[in-house]
Amino acid sequence: MAVTEERDPALGTIPHPRPGRWVDHYDPEDREQWESTGRPAARRNLWLSIFAEFLGFSVWQLWTIVTPSLNNAGFSLTADQMFWLIAVPNLVGATLRFPYTFAVPRFGGRNWTIVSALLLIVPCAGLAVVVQNPGTPFWLMVLVAATAGVGGGNFASSMANISFFFPEREKGAALGLNAAGGNLGVAVVQLVVPIIVVIGGGLALERAGLVIIPLAVLAAVLAWRAMDNLSAAKADVAGYAAAVRNRHTWVISFLYIGTFGSFIGYAGVFPTLIKSQFPEVSFTWAFIGLPAVPLTLAFIGALVGSLARPYGGRLSDRVSGAAVSIGAYAVMALGALGVIASLSTGSFPLFFGSFLVLFVASGMGNGSIYRMIPAIFRSGVAPGDGAGLVLAKRQAAACIGIAAGIGAYGGFIIPRVFATSITNAGSLVPALVVFIGFYAVCAAVTATVYLRGRATRFAGTAI
Repeated sequence: MAVTEERDPALGTIPHPRPGRWVDHYDPEDREQWESTGRPAARRNLWLSIFAEFLGFSVWQLWTIVTPSLNNAGFSLTADQMFWLIAVPNLVGATLRFPYTFAVPRFGGRNWTIVSALLLIVPCAGLAVVVQNPGTPFWLMVLVAATAGVGGGNFASSMANISFFFPEREKGAALGLNAAGGNLGVAVVQLVVPIIVVIGGGLALERAGLVIIPLAVLAAVLAWRAMDNLSAAKADVAGYAAAVRNRHTWVISFLYIGTFGSFIGYAGVFPTLIKSQFPEVSFTWAFIGLPAVPLTLAFIGALVGSLARPYGGRLSDRVSGAAVSIGAYAVMALGALGVIASLSTGSFPLFFGSFLVLFVASGMGNGSIYRMIPAIFRSGVAPGDGAGLVLAKRQAAACIGIAAGIGAYGGFIIPRVFATSITNAGSLVPALVVFIGFYAVCAAVTATVYLRGRATRFAGTAI
């Protein structure tokens, strides 16, 4: 009995977790614990979470790379069918972000990372099977593409999990790094997969799925061996309900469609647009013995968009999130105008450069919108109202999750608008005009609500 009493206080701590790597005694706001064992544990979980989320984004975007080459592999897909294959994973991924947000409190961050990593095997294996048979029914291809949406859901659970590990003073940087790591998955997969499928000559599209399966298994094993479940990770249902009732949650979610929705939507269609609008353009990797790979250039868009995200947040700290967001929407409109001009002149450099402008502006807008959220919810709290400040933080955290899900629907909307534009007008121009109008509305809403509205300042700091 005495031995049990001596060991009990150690159980459930970071050095000595309960079975299943459950940690009961964890408080990142406790500076003594944070400096001794908290920070190393938080960083360990962060890096492993980034790896798993990175793979999730990669799987989410696999069909954006495979689809443009399907007709070269013997398929006979129309432009509308191609855009469906690109759009459906984004629709499913955006929807899954809502239940994935609550999976961590329900099952534990380590446990859900294991499950979500292993789930990535399903869309990868499915893709590897269907792309080898040109006779595959289109409905089955859409169904398999839809399973890739599980990769999009990983973002929500990963962000929710990491938020429990870090103190408030370091949470922003940690979540920013986590988000950037996931976004980079889009760029890396668009760079690497087109090379992998042509190694050795020919076109082996099944490798696009097969190459990720062992990495997904590795992510699950690493999570099983080194990540932790936190007993303190509880679902904040009250905070979520309060955020749902707050109009700013829905305003921000609408604005986030314009930034993150544009980023993920353009990232999805960029490879297909390059090939359909400028089929003569190819990027040769002959210096390393590989044939021309016309889709490889597309990765640069997702890359610059991902890298621009933290700079949008930093610039917002100096100016204001609202001002940077308005500027981002204006630059995005200019980028879309540049794409229209490139189509009329047949200039690929202008087309490519204009899309890079769109990616950079959308990435910076992602950072500025996320920077605005805490300030917006704090703006209604009276000085000295501690309880109100706590509720504001809870609502802000819930708003981030809701906006992440709703914003991701842009990844479905943009491909479908392009498909409709091509089908009905035979051109991308009508779609781009619609996007320009939408960015103008987003800028006007931001200016009206957050520059001229009542909720503009907190403690002298502009939203």
